[in-house]
Amino acid sequence: MIDVTHQINAVRRRVGSRVIEAGEGHVVTLSQTYDSTVEDLWDACTNPERIPRWFLPVTGDLRVGGKYQLQGNANGTVESCDPPRGFTATWEFAGDVTWIELRLVPEADGGTRFELDHIAPDDDEKWAQFGPGAVGVGWDMALIGLTLHLSTGEAVNPEEAMAWFGTEEGLRFVTLSSEGWYAASVSDGEAEGVARARADRTTAAYTGAESD
Repeated sequence: MIDVTHQINAVRRRVGSRVIEAGEGHVVTLSQTYDSTVEDLWDACTNPERIPRWFLPVTGDLRVGGKYQLQGNANGTVESCDPPRGFTATWEFAGDVTWIELRLVPEADGGTRFELDHIAPDDDEKWAQFGPGAVGVGWDMALIGLTLHLSTGEAVNPEEAMAWFGTEEGLRFVTLSSEGWYAASVSDGEAEGVARARADRTTAAYTGAESD
């Protein structure tokens, strides 16, 4: 499906913090540069007819103040929009409210950098248990779809994609992604033991392996 090592290394992962309305927040940031114009990448990320080609079917009103629903996943409200540079929205899933911020940055060589922040409150229970990998691994998986779509122009078959994540290579990808978020957490100052335990739980949750 994809070169696992190349894709893992193509994504930059960062963990940080930010003051939000609810107080302190954790910030998970992924970025990857694509050989695409900012206009084309914007269309891939905001066109409701194109989003399902690499991510999930989406319904709703994709305008400021509008509400969206990703099939079988999150819903939320579009809070701001600056085409073709970025948007912000709430990300509401399983009773939790977090936020996403997308930035598209033109590069000097003609490519475009996709940069996504996922922000959670400081007291987020999933963060306490899994750390940044709670959302980071899922976004890493989504970027495979975006990478394949932009490189081929074709739609990603969701059934084939989910089946691939159960293969040896798919499980290796998830494990390496979790390790990448472990490293990003330690770089942000988290104690290695705490970060290690969270990463192991994340890996187990995605792969079905046992965790201590």
